[in-house]
Amino acid sequence: MPTECSAERFDFGVVEGRAVEAAFDAGLVTSDAGALLLGAADRAIDLVGRFADCFRDHRRPDLIEHAVGTLVGQRVFGIALGYEDLNDHDELRHDPLMAVLAGKLEAKREDCAPVAGKSTLNRLELSRNEPSRYHKIAYDAAAIEALPVTLFLEAHKRPPAQIILDLDATDDPLHGHQEGRFFHGYYDCYCYLPLYVFCGRHLLAAKLRPSDIDASAGSVAEVERIVRQIRVHWPFVRILLRADSGFAREALMAWCERNRVDYLFGLARNTRLVAMIEEELAAARAAAEKTGRPARRFKDFQWSTRGTWSRRRRVVAKAEWTKGEANPRFVVTSLKRAEAGARQLARGHLLRPWRDGKPHQGVPARSLRRPHFRGDHARQPTAVVVRLDGLCADLCPEAHRPCRNHLCGRHLRHHPPQAPEDRRTGAHQRPPHQDRHGLGLSGRRTVGHRRAPPGQSRRSPRLAGLTREAATRQTAASPTGPPEKPTT
Repeated sequence: MPTECSAERFDFGVVEGRAVEAAFDAGLVTSDAGALLLGAADRAIDLVGRFADCFRDHRRPDLIEHAVGTLVGQRVFGIALGYEDLNDHDELRHDPLMAVLAGKLEAKREDCAPVAGKSTLNRLELSRNEPSRYHKIAYDAAAIEALPVTLFLEAHKRPPAQIILDLDATDDPLHGHQEGRFFHGYYDCYCYLPLYVFCGRHLLAAKLRPSDIDASAGSVAEVERIVRQIRVHWPFVRILLRADSGFAREALMAWCERNRVDYLFGLARNTRLVAMIEEELAAARAAAEKTGRPARRFKDFQWSTRGTWSRRRRVVAKAEWTKGEANPRFVVTSLKRAEAGARQLARGHLLRPWRDGKPHQGVPARSLRRPHFRGDHARQPTAVVVRLDGLCADLCPEAHRPCRNHLCGRHLRHHPPQAPEDRRTGAHQRPPHQDRHGLGLSGRRTVGHRRAPPGQSRRSPRLAGLTREAATRQTAASPTGPPEKPTT
């Protein structure tokens, strides 16, 4: 005979005179209350509203229950919470949290939920450049592409001296027979190969592409569009492109050289490159065998391919001997030797963490909400999370549209990179010895470096109030010992 559990309250005993009970009479509850923080961030920069402005609604106004702003916000917040599939919204439309985020607790019609279901959202997903009989919602592609760059520019009070743009092509695994699916031998799965462009933690571009193309396909057009928009507002900013060897292509490097954009790209090893550093590899091997620790030597030289490059370019090599074998790495760059030496470039770019044994940069490597997937299949890069969850630490709310709920940058900070749940873009990929951008060019203030407020010293509280001489002595002291007392 089956057991019927109809109790509404369970008693778990008494602890120090207090009853411990479990009750199920809380009414409507949600497990996604963290989205309220995303809603506060959205109100600070009006991301959803400005994104919705990129769409044109040609439906009959008297028959519209869910406006385009509601549809866009529902889809954005759903993806940020890990609900990638439209089918999930048949349940989410009854979630009180989604209604709160939409600012709409009740629908106009009695037979309708406050927010849309999968069928209505599908009309937004199938929108076209121009409206048609069966596609009443149209979008402006140029406005959508320009929005992330606009938000990036508005997040800074003053133009920086230099910015570093990271290009990344990473896999987006597929679990069905989606249109345009191809098997990628490097990632060993069926996937898409989207192109991302970041500046620090700011997402500037995300292009969905099939995986049967070169990693750099379309990168020249994207970089040209982004650089043009940035230079309209920051005409004197220095721009540096950084990417792995998949982007070391003649078209992209030649475009950078013609348009005053520096670059630093990884360079795939080959026999000709390895032959250039034979002496350095031998010296590194001798040093490693003598000390029992990895050894490295660096070399700077001019080099060109036999047919694909139009000119000779500067190549920096790291001849490393570790774990009993050679591990040479190479980069090609337009930076002058006086600006960045070989050792600085190699440490800033080559020693990047790898993901699952593969070089990677830029996009989070784990799904936010798919516990039934494990391993490589759980990697779901979500650009929306990058935009909302990766706001710059020096966010300037007053630079955006005015609203009642302004947000300071400190309210959006997350745990340090070593924390298990850190979701910042690229945070889990930076080794502790690197600076924020992985490349420290001396004498230039890059995006992400915060200035101290007027009248406030940048010294730590322990050094506050000390004379320069006393501070110098204290800094030179052992970090584990007690601080010296200032002398008068």
